Parts: sequence; C-alpha cells; structure tokens
Amino acid sequence: MDNMDQNNGASPASAGTAKAGDAPFRWCFIGSGKLAHIVAKQILKSGRHKIVSVFTRRLAAGEAFAKEFGARAYQSPEQAILDPEVDGVYVVTPHTSHYTYAKCALKLGKPVLCEKPVSTDTKLTEELFAIAKAKNVYFAEAMWTWFAPVAYQVQKWLSEGECGHIEKVIANYHLNSQHYSPRVTDPNLGGGALLDIGIYPLTYLYRLFGMPVKIYCKGVLDNGIDLSEEIDLAFRNGDTYRASVSICDFRGLERFIVKGTKATIKVWFFHNAKKAVLKRADGTRVRFKGNGDYLNEFDRVVTEIREKRTESLFVPPQATIDVMKIMDECRKQMGLVYPFEKRG
Repeated sequence: MDNMDQNNGASPASAGTAKAGDAPFRWCFIGSGKLAHIVAKQILKSGRHKIVSVFTRRLAAGEAFAKEFGARAYQSPEQAILDPEVDGVYVVTPHTSHYTYAKCALKLGKPVLCEKPVSTDTKLTEELFAIAKAKNVYFAEAMWTWFAPVAYQVQKWLSEGECGHIEKVIANYHLNSQHYSPRVTDPNLGGGALLDIGIYPLTYLYRLFGMPVKIYCKGVLDNGIDLSEEIDLAFRNGDTYRASVSICDFRGLERFIVKGTKATIKVWFFHNAKKAVLKRADGTRVRFKGNGDYLNEFDRVVTEIREKRTESLFVPPQATIDVMKIMDECRKQMGLVYPFEKRG
C-alpha cells in the first residue's frame, strides 16, 4: 500500500499570508471571553499581530484582558475602535451582538473580521455587507475552516474527480457543549446547535456542492433553543446529503466523509482540520496536512486587508449570506424563533 503526503494548498488557499518582516497588524478586540483568550494567545505568539484595544460590556473583564495581552481597555466600543493605533477590528461576542458591533466598526471605516455567524438572520447579514460595500471597507466572516488549506484540498480532490461518482456524504457535528459557555443554551443570545456548530457542516456542504435547491430540517427544541437537527440538502444534480448536528451528545463526533466509486475522503474535526485523507479504491492513500489554527485565518485576513480588498477570497460574502439563508429555512421549518425576534 502506497502512502503519499501533500502539503500544498489549493487556490485561493495557496495565496500569500502575512510576512515575518511586516509590521505587526494592530487589532481591536470587541469581546474578551473564552474564545477571545484562545485567539489572542495563538496570534500574539507569531509576532505578526498585536492587540492594542479592547471593549467588553464588563469593564473589569476588559481591563483584565488588556493587562494580560498588552492592550488598552475602553468603556465604549467606539472608543476602542477609534484608538489611533487600530488597523482592524475582531468581533468575538455572543451571536446576538455581532451585528451591532460589526455595524459600528464598519460605519467608522474600520476593517472587520466578525465571528460566525455574523448575525442571526439573512436580512441583517446582507445589511452588513451592504454597509461594507458602501464604505469601501473590508468585512469577512471568521469561518476559520475556509481560511485554512485542508478544506480547499478536499474541494480540489472533488473538483478533479478523484472520488468518481459520489455515493454518500457524512457531515456530522455532535458535541456535548451545553456547558461550554452560558450562551450555548441561552435563547436570548441565539443559543442552540444550529448557529453555534451547525453552521460548520452546512458551510462545508455549501462550499463543496453549492446552494441546495431544497432543504429539509427536523430538530429537537427545548427551552427556546434547538438541541439537535437532521438537515437534508438536495442539490441540482439530484443528490441529497445530510448534516447531523447536536449539542447534547458525541454520537458520530465531528467528521466529514465523502464516499465515491473511485475513492473516499475522510476529514476528522473538519472545522479546524489539520489533515485530510484520500483513500483510493486500489488501496493507495494520500494524506494532506495543513495548518488549521486561528493564526492561519488572521494572517490571511491581514494580507487581504493590506491588499486593499473589501471582500475575502477565502470566505466570500455570498457564501456567508447563502449559508445564513439555509439556516433561516431550517429555523422556519423547526418553528424556532428567538425571544428578541418575538419582541420585534
């Protein structure tokens, strides 16, 4: 049995990233929670990024974050965004406030990398991209899966016909994450499986196979949130693939598998994968390795901003908008309406 290793990404993942000789890119962080800490530690170690300002609703938390990472804490988002050293803004707050803070930064003319999902519905998502276009300023969803090389290699294998006729696709993301953070189960913060982790397999299916022509979704709702769902996406070629999502169990874990007549592709922990394996029918394997951490995402965003781009090559606006449309339809079919939507 032959084994081959590949390390080269596919376009646009092969595009250049921030260089060691460049001056550090200076970030304003909106949010100082668990994810903000994880991201900060990863990107600062490179020396290519610096956090100069931070805003969070709890000033004490912002001050603690600022002290830990060498930044300045501010009492309002506007003050943090308009710090004279800020080059770009990273929004890393609960889902329901992404729109507000991203809109604020865009209107102030600052490039924005906003955590997924960038809002809670399609209308708000489209509005953010419209503002970015009107202001001629960069705006991208922090869908780190598609800023990384592995997803593009999977896409390349499929586009080159390596799998032959696709017979089955498995897109599972089951993570017992109810206790990861209070926001995960809080309906007032857009909690639940769909917006938090369902967005990953749906984005993966969309980026590989396009916009579905029909969507079928059945979910389990409890206390104002979706605990799990089975989502079938039917595509123009007649094939239907399912995304299975849950925040209550580890059934199936997190895996993306494409089974074809000529080969099978397997990607474990696909949302931040560092490896994908192609196994051909003759038994030969090709292993692709690539960086899947946050630094990869931030380096590429900085390059795009410095190239004066207003839209990302890696996570295009239409991809973000279309996946939000899919999730809106899923919520409609489940009858999932968040409390803040009922209040109008």
